[in-house]
Amino acid sequence: MTTYTGSCHCGAVRFQADGELRGAMACNCSLCQRRGSLLWFVPADNFRVLEGRDSLASYTFHKHVMKHRFCPVCGIHTFCQGVDARGNAMVAVNIRCLEGINLGKVPIKHFDGRAL
Repeated sequence: MTTYTGSCHCGAVRFQADGELRGAMACNCSLCQRRGSLLWFVPADNFRVLEGRDSLASYTFHKHVMKHRFCPVCGIHTFCQGVDARGNAMVAVNIRCLEGINLGKVPIKHFDGRAL
């Protein structure tokens, strides 16, 4: 298992996620299309906020099942917290915030979030 480290633009929010980054999801819902994030889903136990936990801002919309977390200083969306279809706690990491990865080599699956 690989440990990935990521942060917002200004560095106020730093985090780590454990797993194998085999792909990410691009969603076209009203929020994701505007912010352009690429999401990698990991179990909540495989995710840690290293810095900025107390200052994270949160946004929810539509069904209010996902907490979209972002840095209140620079505004970068770093991750979402929620539950999967089976009720398991999970985190959707914005892989654009991860250090040292080549985005061009990550397979992207497109998800029709507008259909929900």
